[in-house]
Amino acid sequence: MKVFWRLLGFLKPYRRGVLVSFVLAACATGMGVLLPFLVGRTVDSIERGESLWGLTAAILGAGVLRLVFSVARRLVAGRVSLGVEYDLRNRMYEHLQSLELAFFDSQQTGQLMSRSTVDLQSVRFFLGYGLIFILQSLLTLAIAAAVMLFVNPGLAAVALAPTPFVIWAAFRYGKRNRPASQEVQQRIAELTAEAEENVSGIRVVKAFAQEARQLSRFRHRVTRVFDQSMVSTRLRAFYNPFIGFLPNLGLAALLLVGGRQAIRGTISIGEFVAFYGYVVLLVSPLRMLGVALGMAQRAVASGARVFEILDRQPQLAAPAGAGPLPSGAGRVELRQVTAAYEGGDPVLRGVDLTVEPGRTVAIVGGTGAGKTTLVALVPRLYDPVEGQVLIDGVDVRDVDLVALRSQIALVSDDAFLFSAPVSENIAYSRPDATHEEVEAAARRAGAHDFIAALRDGYDTLVGERGLTLSGGQRQRIAIARALLRDARVLILDDATSSVDATKESEIKRSLRELMKDRTTFVIGHRLSTIALADEIVVLDDGRVAAHGPHDELMESSSLYREIVESGLPEAPVAVAAEPEREAASL
Repeated sequence: MKVFWRLLGFLKPYRRGVLVSFVLAACATGMGVLLPFLVGRTVDSIERGESLWGLTAAILGAGVLRLVFSVARRLVAGRVSLGVEYDLRNRMYEHLQSLELAFFDSQQTGQLMSRSTVDLQSVRFFLGYGLIFILQSLLTLAIAAAVMLFVNPGLAAVALAPTPFVIWAAFRYGKRNRPASQEVQQRIAELTAEAEENVSGIRVVKAFAQEARQLSRFRHRVTRVFDQSMVSTRLRAFYNPFIGFLPNLGLAALLLVGGRQAIRGTISIGEFVAFYGYVVLLVSPLRMLGVALGMAQRAVASGARVFEILDRQPQLAAPAGAGPLPSGAGRVELRQVTAAYEGGDPVLRGVDLTVEPGRTVAIVGGTGAGKTTLVALVPRLYDPVEGQVLIDGVDVRDVDLVALRSQIALVSDDAFLFSAPVSENIAYSRPDATHEEVEAAARRAGAHDFIAALRDGYDTLVGERGLTLSGGQRQRIAIARALLRDARVLILDDATSSVDATKESEIKRSLRELMKDRTTFVIGHRLSTIALADEIVVLDDGRVAAHGPHDELMESSSLYREIVESGLPEAPVAVAAEPEREAASL
């Protein structure tokens, strides 16, 4: 019930529209209730041989007004419904954007998509239409019952006798259908997640010829949705016709009792016809009441899933009134930093590290050593469990997040591109950049030549996730995007992993220029990439095992020597070269 009242809260901005819709529904109901009365009077007038022009005009007028009020009510209710959906979608998306990266690490994309689409649709239909259907059905029942009781209480009691059973059946249906609807929504979400995962991983599926296996998995999900949907279908198949049948008992009783009274002359034929019209009028609202209550149950089930997301408070937020980073050259400090992912063991343990402005530090270590986690703490994609991360002497937790990240450029090993033109993907880091600035960044990243060769050049539309481009092309566009930002701190997380040696040389020439007077973190598995660094940090099991220049570490760190000799594809001598010799070799 709590979820239901919270759902009604979404109607608050549209309370005027809801009120107008309800008034229009009441007017339409009033005209509908008036029609049987006018028909009864007409029958009596026929029996007495009176003129029918006035009553015929009244019936026609009531019918037209009912039509006008109904159309107007649907238009107003439709606007309210779409307005609620508009607000819900924006609120859901805005809230998802506010949640920390760790939240998405533990969520399936398909589940989130299902809650943002299917569940929101269920809520929208109920708030926009279902609620009005319930109110209109109850209003019709109340007005018709009042008129019938006023005209002939005894006959009204006979005709309305099944009504309490209809209401009981409708609420029983809603109570039994609620858990079934919740399970259907959950299984639809699982199906959506499965479909999204299969489409996203289609290259892997086809590369390993696992289409049959994925089809089997998908069919299993579809079967689960089908089986659970049949539970709801069986409930609906019984209760909806049953609820529609109950008013017929009143109709039968009316024909029996009212027909005898009409034969005996206790009531007029017109009065009998009017009562018959009222009972027929009640059949549709009573049936709709059951449908609308089912709609309400689905909305409550969907609303509960939506509120699970909306109630998730961001765990990573700046304090109120947080300002931008103070002016500085980009000095980065990690003080006794311990970091862990939600529910997991520490990935970093007591890390102390200081990177002076303009220096480039390479982070190396085995798989799972904590390299990516370390650099992710700098733009505050995650927060440490213990310790501090400071930029130019200020704890990043005390800085406005947008302002903080505007001073940091990141290029990861997974170069994500949007379904947008190449120029827009590069300018994503600086939407106000001119075409000349975009092109200059692409040239520095070694991307201009292949972009110019595309069919529409910089206006070429990149396919979803950039799959129409090679891995190296995607990474060069991502590097151009970071170059355009011109940030205080640069993070390269294995940024040249998908680039061949020739292009890597071109990119590194630009990166060396970019790194001047800029604090840079480099995670790389190529010695030629690590050669760009002024110093090297060796991580082992989340701790700093060694720290210093290459030559020194080759002498003092057996772990670093092992990494160099077995984990990096190029000869160690490439790193040992003096900076001048290295630059010349490029």
